[in-house]
Amino acid sequence: MAKKTVIKVNIYCEICKSEILKAVTKLTGIDQVSVDGEKGTLTVVGDVDPVLVMEKLRKIRKVAEILTVGPPKPPEPEKPKPPACPPLPPCCNDCKYIAVAYDSPYDNRICSIL
Repeated sequence: MAKKTVIKVNIYCEICKSEILKAVTKLTGIDQVSVDGEKGTLTVVGDVDPVLVMEKLRKIRKVAEILTVGPPKPPEPEKPKPPACPPLPPCCNDCKYIAVAYDSPYDNRICSIL
């Protein structure tokens, strides 16, 4: 059964982060691995023993502490998208004006003239 393990690790730079990822991803049974450098956490999701993850971290001389072990959160259902606005008509039968739109790719401005 897959579980989510969060481990606190001392991460000082990008090299530390890449060493941790390289060491942990060699383990079998891992579905997802993520490292948060700002919080100093390693998150491992999958059918892997947290003790094995700790052993790999200690082999590369990283001080680590298990924070939580539990089931992963189920994926959230996608929210339906709001309906798109209907396009402007090419002309208005009441006032006889023609709709013109101009889209500039350089400055992200849209100009509509009715």
